[in-house]
Amino acid sequence: MRDLVAGMGYLAKGQKWVARHGRWWGFGMIPALITLVGYIVALVLLSTRADDLAAWATPFADGWGSPWQGLLRGALAAVTFGGGLLIALITFTAVTLLVGQPFYESLCEKVDETEGGAPAKPEIPLWRELLISARDSLYVLVRVLAFGILLFACGFIPVVGQTVVPVAGFCVSGFFLVVELSAVALQRRGVPQAERIRLLRRRLPLALGFGVPLILLFLVPLLTVLAMPGAVAGATLLARDLVPVEEDQDGEQDPAAQESGEHPGGARGGTPHGGGPAFASACPENPYAEPPQVGNPYRGGTEADPYRSAP
Repeated sequence: MRDLVAGMGYLAKGQKWVARHGRWWGFGMIPALITLVGYIVALVLLSTRADDLAAWATPFADGWGSPWQGLLRGALAAVTFGGGLLIALITFTAVTLLVGQPFYESLCEKVDETEGGAPAKPEIPLWRELLISARDSLYVLVRVLAFGILLFACGFIPVVGQTVVPVAGFCVSGFFLVVELSAVALQRRGVPQAERIRLLRRRLPLALGFGVPLILLFLVPLLTVLAMPGAVAGATLLARDLVPVEEDQDGEQDPAAQESGEHPGGARGGTPHGGGPAFASACPENPYAEPPQVGNPYRGGTEADPYRSAP
Protein backbone atom coordinates (compact mmCIF):
# COMPACT_ATOMS: atom_id res chain seq x y z
CA MET A 1 0.00 0.00 0.00
CA ARG A 2 2.91 2.36 0.76
CA ASP A 3 4.33 1.89 -2.76
CA LEU A 4 0.88 2.42 -4.29
CA VAL A 5 0.55 5.78 -2.53
CA ALA A 6 4.18 6.62 -3.41
CA GLY A 7 3.41 6.04 -7.11
CA MET A 8 0.50 8.47 -6.95
CA GLY A 9 2.80 10.87 -5.15
CA TYR A 10 5.37 10.77 -7.96
CA LEU A 11 2.62 11.54 -10.47
CA ALA A 12 1.53 14.56 -8.42
CA LYS A 13 5.15 15.68 -7.85
CA GLY A 14 5.82 15.55 -11.59
CA GLN A 15 2.87 17.82 -12.30
CA LYS A 16 3.96 20.18 -9.51
CA TRP A 17 7.50 20.26 -10.93
CA VAL A 18 6.34 21.43 -14.37
CA ALA A 19 3.94 23.89 -12.73
CA ARG A 20 6.93 25.46 -10.96
CA HIS A 21 8.97 25.45 -14.18
CA GLY A 22 6.44 26.82 -16.67
CA ARG A 23 8.93 27.10 -19.53
CA TRP A 24 9.65 23.38 -19.34
CA TRP A 25 5.93 22.60 -19.19
CA GLY A 26 5.40 24.41 -22.51
CA PHE A 27 8.58 22.85 -23.91
CA GLY A 28 7.38 19.35 -22.96
CA MET A 29 3.97 19.85 -24.59
CA ILE A 30 5.44 20.41 -28.06
CA PRO A 31 5.88 16.69 -28.96
CA ALA A 32 2.41 15.81 -27.64
CA LEU A 33 0.84 18.63 -29.69
CA ILE A 34 2.67 17.53 -32.84
CA THR A 35 1.55 13.94 -32.34
CA LEU A 36 -2.04 14.95 -31.51
CA VAL A 37 -2.34 17.06 -34.67
CA GLY A 38 -0.94 14.21 -36.75
CA TYR A 39 -3.38 11.70 -35.27
CA ILE A 40 -6.35 14.05 -35.71
CA VAL A 41 -5.51 14.53 -39.40
CA ALA A 42 -5.13 10.76 -39.86
CA LEU A 43 -8.43 10.01 -38.11
CA VAL A 44 -10.30 12.67 -40.11
CA LEU A 45 -8.96 11.16 -43.34
CA LEU A 46 -9.93 7.70 -42.14
CA SER A 47 -13.46 8.81 -41.28
CA THR A 48 -13.96 10.36 -44.73
CA ARG A 49 -12.59 7.28 -46.50
CA ALA A 50 -14.11 4.60 -44.27
CA ASP A 51 -17.14 4.09 -46.56
CA ASP A 52 -14.91 3.78 -49.63
CA LEU A 53 -12.68 1.26 -47.81
CA ALA A 54 -15.75 -0.75 -46.80
CA ALA A 55 -17.02 -0.77 -50.40
CA TRP A 56 -13.57 -1.79 -51.68
CA ALA A 57 -13.37 -4.65 -49.15
CA THR A 58 -16.85 -6.03 -49.99
CA PRO A 59 -17.16 -6.28 -53.79
CA PHE A 60 -19.33 -9.37 -53.32
CA ALA A 61 -22.06 -7.13 -51.86
CA ASP A 62 -22.39 -4.91 -54.96
CA GLY A 63 -25.52 -6.74 -56.06
CA TRP A 64 -27.16 -6.87 -52.66
CA GLY A 65 -30.39 -5.01 -52.19
CA SER A 66 -31.38 -2.57 -49.49
CA PRO A 67 -30.94 -2.60 -46.52
CA TRP A 68 -28.39 -5.44 -46.35
CA GLN A 69 -25.67 -3.80 -48.41
CA GLY A 70 -25.87 -0.58 -46.36
CA LEU A 71 -25.90 -2.47 -43.07
CA LEU A 72 -22.85 -4.56 -43.94
CA ARG A 73 -20.77 -1.70 -45.29
CA GLY A 74 -21.88 0.70 -42.57
CA ALA A 75 -20.86 -1.80 -39.89
CA LEU A 76 -17.52 -2.42 -41.60
CA ALA A 77 -16.86 1.33 -41.89
CA ALA A 78 -17.63 1.77 -38.17
CA VAL A 79 -15.31 -1.11 -37.26
CA THR A 80 -12.56 0.38 -39.46
CA PHE A 81 -12.80 3.77 -37.80
CA GLY A 82 -13.07 2.22 -34.33
CA GLY A 83 -9.99 0.12 -34.99
CA GLY A 84 -8.07 3.19 -36.13
CA LEU A 85 -9.14 5.07 -33.00
CA LEU A 86 -8.08 2.16 -30.78
CA ILE A 87 -4.67 1.98 -32.46
CA ALA A 88 -4.29 5.73 -31.98
CA LEU A 89 -5.05 5.45 -28.25
CA ILE A 90 -2.66 2.52 -27.81
CA THR A 91 0.23 4.05 -29.72
CA PHE A 92 -0.15 7.74 -28.83
CA THR A 93 2.25 7.71 -25.88
CA ALA A 94 4.86 5.63 -27.68
CA VAL A 95 4.78 7.88 -30.76
CA THR A 96 4.87 11.01 -28.59
CA LEU A 97 7.95 9.73 -26.76
CA LEU A 98 9.59 8.82 -30.07
CA VAL A 99 8.86 12.24 -31.59
CA GLY A 100 9.85 13.98 -28.37
CA GLN A 101 13.04 12.04 -27.59
CA PRO A 102 15.30 15.15 -27.70
CA PHE A 103 12.70 17.20 -25.77
CA TYR A 104 12.19 14.64 -23.01
CA GLU A 105 15.90 13.89 -22.77
CA SER A 106 16.44 17.56 -21.91
CA LEU A 107 13.44 17.56 -19.55
CA CYS A 108 14.73 14.48 -17.69
CA GLU A 109 18.18 16.01 -17.37
CA LYS A 110 16.71 19.23 -15.97
CA VAL A 111 14.62 17.32 -13.42
CA ASP A 112 17.70 15.38 -12.31
CA GLU A 113 19.71 18.57 -11.96
CA THR A 114 17.08 20.43 -9.94
CA GLU A 115 16.59 17.43 -7.66
CA GLY A 116 20.27 17.13 -6.83
CA GLY A 117 22.39 15.80 -9.64
CA ALA A 118 22.17 13.96 -12.93
CA PRO A 119 23.89 10.90 -14.37
CA ALA A 120 26.33 11.33 -17.23
CA LYS A 121 24.51 11.53 -20.56
CA PRO A 122 25.10 8.44 -22.74
CA GLU A 123 27.53 9.29 -25.51
CA ILE A 124 25.53 7.90 -28.42
CA PRO A 125 24.26 9.76 -31.50
CA LEU A 126 20.67 10.97 -31.71
CA TRP A 127 19.77 8.62 -34.56
CA ARG A 128 20.82 5.66 -32.44
CA GLU A 129 18.76 6.92 -29.48
CA LEU A 130 15.72 7.17 -31.76
CA LEU A 131 16.37 3.68 -33.12
CA ILE A 132 16.62 2.23 -29.61
CA SER A 133 13.49 4.09 -28.54
CA ALA A 134 11.53 2.83 -31.58
CA ARG A 135 12.68 -0.74 -30.99
CA ASP A 136 11.77 -0.61 -27.30
CA SER A 137 8.38 0.96 -28.05
CA LEU A 138 7.62 -1.75 -30.61
CA TYR A 139 8.55 -4.41 -28.06
CA VAL A 140 6.18 -2.87 -25.51
CA LEU A 141 3.42 -2.50 -28.11
CA VAL A 142 3.64 -6.20 -29.00
CA ARG A 143 3.30 -7.11 -25.34
CA VAL A 144 0.34 -4.78 -24.86
CA LEU A 145 -1.41 -6.27 -27.90
CA ALA A 146 -0.78 -9.80 -26.59
CA PHE A 147 -2.33 -8.91 -23.24
CA GLY A 148 -5.15 -7.12 -25.07
CA ILE A 149 -6.04 -10.23 -27.07
CA LEU A 150 -5.99 -12.35 -23.91
CA LEU A 151 -8.17 -9.90 -21.99
CA PHE A 152 -10.55 -9.59 -24.94
CA ALA A 153 -11.03 -13.37 -24.93
CA CYS A 154 -11.54 -13.36 -21.15
CA GLY A 155 -14.17 -10.66 -21.60
CA PHE A 156 -16.63 -13.31 -22.81
CA ILE A 157 -16.47 -15.14 -19.45
CA PRO A 158 -19.66 -14.36 -17.50
CA VAL A 159 -19.23 -12.03 -14.50
CA VAL A 160 -15.41 -12.12 -14.76
CA GLY A 161 -15.53 -10.41 -18.15
CA GLN A 162 -17.59 -7.54 -16.77
CA THR A 163 -15.72 -7.05 -13.47
CA VAL A 164 -12.17 -8.43 -13.31
CA VAL A 165 -11.18 -7.95 -16.96
CA PRO A 166 -11.73 -4.15 -17.14
CA VAL A 167 -9.71 -3.66 -13.94
CA ALA A 168 -6.95 -5.92 -15.26
CA GLY A 169 -6.98 -3.99 -18.53
CA PHE A 170 -6.38 -0.68 -16.74
CA CYS A 171 -3.60 -2.25 -14.65
CA VAL A 172 -1.84 -3.71 -17.70
CA SER A 173 -2.15 -0.43 -19.61
CA GLY A 174 -0.95 1.57 -16.60
CA PHE A 175 2.08 -0.66 -16.06
CA PHE A 176 3.28 -0.47 -19.65
CA LEU A 177 2.61 3.27 -19.72
CA VAL A 178 5.09 3.63 -16.85
CA VAL A 179 7.54 1.41 -18.76
CA GLU A 180 7.32 3.83 -21.68
CA LEU A 181 7.48 7.05 -19.65
CA SER A 182 10.39 5.96 -17.46
CA ALA A 183 12.37 4.64 -20.45
CA VAL A 184 14.10 7.97 -21.12
CA ALA A 185 15.30 8.42 -17.52
CA LEU A 186 16.33 4.78 -17.06
CA GLN A 187 18.03 4.64 -20.45
CA ARG A 188 20.15 7.61 -19.34
CA ARG A 189 21.15 5.49 -16.36
CA GLY A 190 22.29 2.65 -18.60
CA VAL A 191 19.47 0.22 -17.71
CA PRO A 192 18.35 -1.95 -20.69
CA GLN A 193 14.68 -2.44 -21.40
CA ALA A 194 14.37 -6.01 -20.12
CA GLU A 195 15.79 -4.95 -16.77
CA ARG A 196 13.60 -1.83 -16.71
CA ILE A 197 10.54 -4.06 -16.93
CA ARG A 198 11.90 -6.33 -14.18
CA LEU A 199 12.60 -3.36 -11.92
CA LEU A 200 9.06 -2.05 -12.31
CA ARG A 201 7.57 -5.52 -11.91
CA ARG A 202 9.40 -5.88 -8.58
CA ARG A 203 7.81 -2.59 -7.48
CA LEU A 204 4.45 -3.31 -9.11
CA PRO A 205 2.30 -1.29 -6.65
CA LEU A 206 4.59 1.71 -7.25
CA ALA A 207 4.19 1.36 -11.03
CA LEU A 208 0.41 0.91 -10.80
CA GLY A 209 0.02 3.84 -8.42
CA PHE A 210 1.69 6.02 -11.04
CA GLY A 211 0.30 4.48 -14.24
CA VAL A 212 -3.36 3.68 -13.58
CA PRO A 213 -4.44 7.24 -12.61
CA LEU A 214 -2.46 8.51 -15.59
CA ILE A 215 -4.29 6.12 -17.93
CA LEU A 216 -7.58 7.57 -16.70
CA LEU A 217 -6.29 11.09 -17.44
CA PHE A 218 -5.04 10.03 -20.87
CA LEU A 219 -8.53 8.90 -21.89
CA VAL A 220 -9.17 12.58 -22.61
CA PRO A 221 -6.93 13.66 -25.55
CA LEU A 222 -6.54 17.27 -24.39
CA LEU A 223 -5.52 16.16 -20.89
CA THR A 224 -2.95 13.86 -22.49
CA VAL A 225 -1.21 16.88 -24.03
CA LEU A 226 -1.42 18.93 -20.82
CA ALA A 227 -0.30 16.13 -18.52
CA MET A 228 2.49 14.64 -20.65
CA PRO A 229 5.33 16.96 -19.46
CA GLY A 230 4.42 16.34 -15.83
CA ALA A 231 4.13 12.61 -16.51
CA VAL A 232 7.69 12.55 -17.90
CA ALA A 233 8.94 14.61 -14.95
CA GLY A 234 7.17 12.30 -12.50
CA ALA A 235 8.56 9.22 -14.24
CA THR A 236 12.05 10.71 -13.88
CA LEU A 237 11.49 11.14 -10.14
CA LEU A 238 10.27 7.55 -9.98
CA ALA A 239 13.39 6.40 -11.88
CA ARG A 240 15.52 8.17 -9.26
CA ASP A 241 13.85 5.94 -6.68
CA LEU A 242 14.50 2.77 -8.68
CA VAL A 243 18.09 3.60 -9.68
CA PRO A 244 19.45 6.41 -7.50
CA VAL A 245 22.56 8.29 -8.52
CA GLU A 246 25.50 7.74 -6.20
CA GLU A 247 26.34 10.48 -3.73
CA ASP A 248 28.53 10.72 -0.64
CA GLN A 249 27.09 11.21 2.85
CA ASP A 250 27.89 14.95 2.78
CA GLY A 251 26.39 15.32 -0.72
CA GLU A 252 29.80 15.85 -2.37
CA GLN A 253 31.23 13.90 -5.21
CA ASP A 254 34.18 11.77 -4.18
CA PRO A 255 37.56 12.09 -5.92
CA ALA A 256 37.26 8.75 -7.70
CA ALA A 257 33.96 9.84 -9.20
CA GLN A 258 35.55 13.08 -10.36
CA GLU A 259 38.33 11.15 -12.05
CA SER A 260 35.85 8.89 -13.81
CA GLY A 261 33.80 11.89 -15.00
CA GLU A 262 30.62 10.91 -13.16
CA HIS A 263 28.19 13.64 -12.16
CA PRO A 264 27.33 13.95 -8.49
CA GLY A 265 24.22 12.06 -7.50
CA GLY A 266 21.05 13.48 -6.07
CA ALA A 267 19.79 12.42 -2.67
CA ARG A 268 16.09 12.02 -2.09
CA GLY A 269 15.11 13.79 1.08
CA GLY A 270 18.69 13.80 2.33
CA THR A 271 19.09 10.03 1.96
CA PRO A 272 22.64 9.06 1.00
CA HIS A 273 22.91 7.42 -2.38
CA GLY A 274 26.29 5.84 -1.91
CA GLY A 275 24.99 2.28 -2.03
CA GLY A 276 26.23 1.74 1.54
CA PRO A 277 24.43 0.29 4.57
CA ALA A 278 22.46 3.47 5.33
CA PHE A 279 20.91 3.54 1.87
CA ALA A 280 20.46 -0.25 1.71
CA SER A 281 18.50 -0.21 4.95
CA ALA A 282 16.40 2.74 3.78
CA CYS A 283 15.55 1.06 0.45
CA PRO A 284 15.71 -2.73 0.99
CA GLU A 285 13.74 -3.39 -2.20
CA ASN A 286 16.17 -1.53 -4.46
CA PRO A 287 18.36 -4.07 -6.31
CA TYR A 288 21.03 -1.39 -6.81
CA ALA A 289 21.37 -0.65 -3.10
CA GLU A 290 23.92 -3.41 -2.57
CA PRO A 291 27.31 -3.32 -0.87
CA PRO A 292 30.16 -2.14 -3.07
CA GLN A 293 31.48 -5.69 -3.45
CA VAL A 294 28.61 -6.62 -5.77
CA GLY A 295 29.04 -5.62 -9.41
CA ASN A 296 26.59 -3.46 -11.33
CA PRO A 297 25.92 -5.07 -14.75
CA TYR A 298 24.83 -1.77 -16.36
CA ARG A 299 27.85 0.42 -15.82
CA GLY A 300 30.64 -1.98 -16.65
CA GLY A 301 32.22 -1.00 -13.34
CA THR A 302 35.00 -2.72 -11.50
CA GLU A 303 34.47 -5.14 -8.67
CA ALA A 304 35.53 -2.53 -6.15
CA ASP A 305 33.02 0.11 -7.29
CA PRO A 306 29.94 -1.14 -9.18
CA TYR A 307 28.57 2.27 -10.09
CA ARG A 308 31.43 3.69 -12.13
CA SER A 309 32.87 2.89 -15.49
CA ALA A 310 36.35 1.44 -15.52
CA PRO A 311 39.04 4.09 -16.10
